[in-house]
Amino acid sequence: MENRYTDRELLQLVANGDKPAFRQLFDQYKLKLYSFVLQMTHSRVDAEEIVQDVFAKLWESRVGLASVDYPAKYIYTIARNKTLNHLTRLARDRRLLHQLWVNVSQHDNATEELLQAQECRQLIDKAISQLSPQRQTIFALSREQGLSHEEIANRLGLSKSRVKNIIVEILKHLRDYLAHYSPIISALIFTSYSVQLV
Repeated sequence: MENRYTDRELLQLVANGDKPAFRQLFDQYKLKLYSFVLQMTHSRVDAEEIVQDVFAKLWESRVGLASVDYPAKYIYTIARNKTLNHLTRLARDRRLLHQLWVNVSQHDNATEELLQAQECRQLIDKAISQLSPQRQTIFALSREQGLSHEEIANRLGLSKSRVKNIIVEILKHLRDYLAHYSPIISALIFTSYSVQLV
């Protein structure tokens, strides 16, 4: 397809299911969106994934594209929102795990609270034991020794973005595993976690 259409005309064609028009739209915006998202995430891997998500959303919701008056603004808004959602999710996972670790480490003299902390630590240990040896090592270096992503990457011979992605996957595994034990999690973590976010 020759580049003879305006962005608005391209969106109207895409709204009608025109795949060559969608490909042209993708080619016109992919690098600009990648640079835009990369400035916010500082992660090439995350930027690539978010850009793919943006175009997936455009295609999935293509029927409504015909009524879009300002294509560039519309596309960049989707990219910005997806990036902010991604960053918020990462921040939430990190804060949650940090607060979890703080709560488990600070043993109170009260017997009930001490038992809860011990039970929660056992749950975390059990969840961690299900990970591969590499992931257990990365978790220990990050959460117990306090090393940065870059320091872990240098020590293990991995890229910084790979370490970051592995830690995100570990946090998701922990969150999913601990969700099965909501009474303990609610009593020990979420009260103080909510206070921390205020």
